Amino acid sequence: MDLHGTAGLARAHGEPLFRGNYRVEEKDFEVIEELGFALDGEGEHEFLLIEKLGANTDWVAREISRFAGVRPMDVGYAGRKDRHARTEQWFSIRVVNRSVDWSALDIEGVRVLAVRRHTRKLKRGAHSGNRFRIRVIDDGRAPLRDLLKRIDAIREQGVPNYFGPQRFGRNNLERAAELFAGKKLRRNTRSMAISAARAAIFNAILDRRVRDGSWNQLLAGDVANLDGTGSVFVVDAVDAELEQRIDSRDIHPTASLWGSRATYRAGRDCALLEAEAGAGLADLARGLENARIDTAQRSCRVMPAGLALATTPGSLTVSFRLPAGAFATSVLRELGDLDDAAASHPPSSKT
Repeated sequence: MDLHGTAGLARAHGEPLFRGNYRVEEKDFEVIEELGFALDGEGEHEFLLIEKLGANTDWVAREISRFAGVRPMDVGYAGRKDRHARTEQWFSIRVVNRSVDWSALDIEGVRVLAVRRHTRKLKRGAHSGNRFRIRVIDDGRAPLRDLLKRIDAIREQGVPNYFGPQRFGRNNLERAAELFAGKKLRRNTRSMAISAARAAIFNAILDRRVRDGSWNQLLAGDVANLDGTGSVFVVDAVDAELEQRIDSRDIHPTASLWGSRATYRAGRDCALLEAEAGAGLADLARGLENARIDTAQRSCRVMPAGLALATTPGSLTVSFRLPAGAFATSVLRELGDLDDAAASHPPSSKT
């Protein structure tokens, strides 16, 4: 299994329909963040809606703090967005008893689209989701009718909620191994290493569930997630009512984000499946347990909203919305065998 991506993970909707490339140009991969709440219009935090092209979110946040003359910790954002893309996302900046002339902000690849006031800092994960518009250069092998049939299947059943290659970066799992061997890491590096370790085990569990057909079905002992919320509950036994709720997409099965302590822990059939997957990545699992990371749950299934397909000779464009935390690559890989053209780009100073 390729732990640095999703190439070896099982697909839910059959073999890829074509080969292709995405992110050939940055403007071909568009991400628009949706906050999901109204801004107050007053308060000590200025919210900027930023358009960025070819720039890393952390780097933009540092440049904003430098321009505004505030501490880096006074700049907030909801989530990291792709560098090799055109993205729109919100940043918050704590500026007390003064205003900043944002029209004078001059950062390469960055444009201020809107400025608002709000009473609270923008925290990680505070957004409701992201809208994607992605152009793919394809080999023209897939008949349109097959593509449309696959799109309909995804609309109806969703896709496995795998973590995408971005979560693993260039060396996050290697950093996790170093951390669990006792090496001290900087706070941000440690956080990314732990996230990558948990993502690798989650993907391994979900891969097993896709292969046995249970990724969108409940198992005895599952921890189920109420759609659109963080609410979960343990399924002792699967009955007709729960099957109906799964089929109507009111609830979803989850898999563990590995750790040592859990408010809700999978049991019975689900626990056995997860233990087997964890045993295959024993060093990561043991490291997370020893680090006293709390176990959490992540939905096995994600439903892309507004999924649409447009085709032109030699390319196709896919549009959809995903909730916060879900990866666009989970949708793309169910259509074709795609290479990320940006993966070969050298590191940039804007990172």
